[in-house]
Amino acid sequence: MEERACLCGLGSSPGCRCRQKSQRPAETAVAKGKRCHHKRQRPGEKAAAHGKPAPAEKHIFASLPGTDLPSLAQACTKFHHILHIDSIWRRRCREEFGVRENLQNLETIGMSYREVYAKLFPYRHILGLWQLDTEHYRTLVNVVVDGLCITGWTYRPSLNTHVSGPIHFKPSFRIRLRKRKSAKVECMEGLGSRPHHRHMQIRKDRFTTQCKSTYHGRDLPRRLREERGRVLEDRQRYNWLTYRRLYLPPSHPDDLIRPGLFQYYYDAFHLKISMLSFHGKYARVTKITGVSKKTLEIHLMRRIQLRDGEIFGNFTELSRVVQEIDEQVIREQQQQQQEDGTEESEGHGWQSPAQPSAGESGAAASEEQPVPFVLPMGVRSIDHNYPETCRMCFYGVDTVTLPGFTDPRRFPGVFILFDENHFGFIWLELKYFFLYSRVQNTFQNVEAPSLQAFLDMLKNIQCIP
Repeated sequence: MEERACLCGLGSSPGCRCRQKSQRPAETAVAKGKRCHHKRQRPGEKAAAHGKPAPAEKHIFASLPGTDLPSLAQACTKFHHILHIDSIWRRRCREEFGVRENLQNLETIGMSYREVYAKLFPYRHILGLWQLDTEHYRTLVNVVVDGLCITGWTYRPSLNTHVSGPIHFKPSFRIRLRKRKSAKVECMEGLGSRPHHRHMQIRKDRFTTQCKSTYHGRDLPRRLREERGRVLEDRQRYNWLTYRRLYLPPSHPDDLIRPGLFQYYYDAFHLKISMLSFHGKYARVTKITGVSKKTLEIHLMRRIQLRDGEIFGNFTELSRVVQEIDEQVIREQQQQQQEDGTEESEGHGWQSPAQPSAGESGAAASEEQPVPFVLPMGVRSIDHNYPETCRMCFYGVDTVTLPGFTDPRRFPGVFILFDENHFGFIWLELKYFFLYSRVQNTFQNVEAPSLQAFLDMLKNIQCIP
């Protein structure tokens, strides 16, 4: 049964178990299946009949969460009448759900913003970013309110997208909000198929969908897409799909740069997305999309001196500096294991999310004079459009776990900070360079309710088999 927001203090809402309370003549007649000749008042008419409320009153009520308004409506008759003003619910729909529909369009279908709020309320937990895991292939899904629908947009990487360009999404499912009927969940996947029914189960931090369309069966086990003469492999499965909540990392004024989502070329096929977050003495770059698990840990207390950029011209010297630091880090970790009696060799940063950076700060990075940057001789890279100058370098370790393997592989290297929107990493052993560029898209409903919630989400990403 579809859940609805209980707005009984304002008059019943369809589907609410308390609907017989405070019903007006028109609502009572509808409940009994009779025609009512009582003239229905438009939103705001009832409040106007009892005196125009002060602008300050409207502003205060409109700034409160929508879930608090029904109880206020029961406080007194004046509050009850004020909360029938539809502009209040329009603001709540815009701020809580991102609704951009104007009142004129709603009037054409006979809905008020209060009714829209009640329709959207059951799906409040699925708005935002999610990670979809389909047989070890992970991708990004953005669920947003799109008019009078809720649409799930799935990340679709393209070979022809530059690392600094916007990321692209395609619709995968939608929830149609209807005035008199329950919401309808439709699948929009499949080659040449029309929107069709999709089953959905919603929980707080995850939801699942199932599509039984035979169109998807024709696309399995692997669906090939062709873009400008080149074939991409899209590993998608259409039985039960599980979506796990993603929060964007919290920020602190002392962070080296603003945390968030970054995209990069991990292989020659298409772009991948990772999340940069800061944890005191460490920063982490956690891979969100793709097949393998990949976590880059940057040691903010172990800075590598640039020497006016000369160090990039001598790969042997750069490797020696990083190797010395790496050996020292391993010795300290082994000593820490003996003292703590633990077998874990990584994971220092998990203990302090969103704490002030113990290493270099963002202010120091902005004041640092940029030095010329060139790829060291023999280092390969897919993306050669990297910045010509950089500001700072740090020691880091990239840990990669390939599908089918349990033991991760370590790749010590150099973390390179170019500017606020770009950083890079050099695998010294394999002589390979990755360029990361900030995702320019904006997202809603992505703030973690607490630091611990973000920390649990980040661990959950790494624990997915």
